[in-house]
Amino acid sequence: MAKNPQIGESFESFLRDEGIYEEVTATAIKRTLALQIEQEMAAQNISKSEMARRMKTSATQLGRLLDPNNDRIQLDTLVRAASAVGKHLSVSLV
Repeated sequence: MAKNPQIGESFESFLRDEGIYEEVTATAIKRTLALQIEQEMAAQNISKSEMARRMKTSATQLGRLLDPNNDRIQLDTLVRAASAVGKHLSVSLV
């Protein structure tokens, strides 16, 4: 049986071969966190202005946090956002 040339080892190995694994992973993590924060805000009926107030930040900074295309968010900002919706941020190396 001939090996299918369209099937690679894994998507992760493809990303690594292309040299974009870290960038894609960072973007995926950031988008997931932004979505979780937005979902929690909606579930608790927290407006963007109220969220910014709870985080002690500006609406502009909150906008950057919730922007799925912005992966340049500091860890302390994520911690404050989690706390503002009554959650904790957990980070680990695997």
